[in-house]
Formats: sequence, C-alpha cells, structure tokens
Amino acid sequence: MRIGKQDQAFTAIATSDADTITVRGLDLCDELIGKIGFTDYFWLLVLGEKPSASQRDMMDACLVAIAEHGLVPSVQAARMTLAAGPDAWQGAMSAGLLGMGSVVAGSSESAGRYLHELVTEAGDGDLEATVVESLKAHKAAKMKVAGLGHPQHSGGDPRADRLIEIADYLGVSGVYVETLKFLGKHATTIIERPLPINVSGAIPACILDAGWPVDAIKAVPLLARAAGLSAHLFEEAQRSIGFIMSHKADLAIGYDGKKSSKSSHAAE
Repeated sequence: MRIGKQDQAFTAIATSDADTITVRGLDLCDELIGKIGFTDYFWLLVLGEKPSASQRDMMDACLVAIAEHGLVPSVQAARMTLAAGPDAWQGAMSAGLLGMGSVVAGSSESAGRYLHELVTEAGDGDLEATVVESLKAHKAAKMKVAGLGHPQHSGGDPRADRLIEIADYLGVSGVYVETLKFLGKHATTIIERPLPINVSGAIPACILDAGWPVDAIKAVPLLARAAGLSAHLFEEAQRSIGFIMSHKADLAIGYDGKKSSKSSHAAE
C-alpha cells in the first residue's frame, strides 16, 4: 500500500558513489573535512549554504548557552539509563534526548513558534499592542507564556540576557528579538507574577532573526544537549551516580496506594 505522495523521491542533502561523497554540492573530503567548522557545517547541512560570520557566531552562542545546565531531568534519565545498561551509550543518549520536551530543554521550539505567530499576526501593524493583547489572552486562559519565566532564575535568566546582548552586538537583532523584548517588558505586569525572558525564548528570537527557519528550531537544543549528555555519560561511565539518583528518588517519594494484607507501613 502506498502512503503519501509518490512523485518527490529526491534529496538535496547528500549523495555518494564509489569514489566521492557530495554534501550540499561540495566534496566532503576535498572541500569540507578540515576546512569547515562544525557550526558552519551544521548550518550548511540544514540550510544548504554556509552561514555569514554573524550567523555563525550567533548559532555558536546559542549552542553554548543551552548545552549544559546540570542534573536536569533529561540528564538524570540518561545517566540512570547508562547505569542500568553501561554497554549502550546510544540508549542512554536517546533517553536524554527523548526527555527534552515542551517543558524542559526542548521548549525553544514552543517559544519560537509563539514569537513567529506574534510577528505574523502583527504584520505591518503595532507589534507591541499585539504582544500586549496576546499576554492578556494568556492571562484570561491561564496559559503559560512560552519563552518567559524560570523556576531557578526567577530574577532573570543570565543566559537570555547574554544572548540578546550578543545579538545586538552582532547586528542580528530584528523583529523577533524586538517581540521578545516586548514580552519581557509587559508580561510581569499583565500576568501579575515574575516572568523574565528565559534562555528558551532568547535562543529562537536570536536565531530566527539570524535567518534560521522556524521549523528547524528544535534541532538547536537537541544538538547542543547531545554535547552536554556526552559529558555526563562519560562521567557516569567513570564514576556512576545513576543508581544513587534512583535510590534518592525512591526515598523521596511516598506510597499512598492501597496496603496489602501483610503491609505494616502506613501511607506517607
């Protein structure tokens, strides 16, 4: 059974034969290996062209900003998976990447799409007014505002501040950074609780203004966190804390289900 269109059987990314490997129209061995940095190569692979210096520097900054943030849930999942299966780095890495959802680490995509919606809705009209009305709608619907707020950095996410500084310095800042700044300006007053710009809002704002496509935003934190997870998995292999985390979690969570006939433990 055929599913979907059958008349677009092409790829523009890479091809190979017995003697050559071609990536985005360039010879891998003669024109890329040893001649291009990985951030440039990442941009080339996704978009089909090399980035400008400012685009590269902005992407570099975003990748560095989100690669590591300690023992977050995705890291814990990866380390506990490796502790249980030390011969399967790929499984542990997958566990960590799969844990990057819309709440933690993978939230840049949600923020990017929200920024894109605001920019599209405003069009040539009043962008700040569009942002204000959207925030009021979020408050009425009791919805979270993507790209704002952080449980640890409640006074302001230093990573976000730094990325916006870099975007301004590189001359990258445009309508998306402007939209994010309007959100940061009005959100706390309208929603009536501290909502500073977070790194998951700054990353898409900066790279969208740099020319990165909205449909590829998720690739940025995924690539960055793969580097951070590599560090955690190497450390886990050297001195494991996976089972310690598992044990601590078991102690921290009480049981409030039905007791068996032989149970002597009251629900905690």
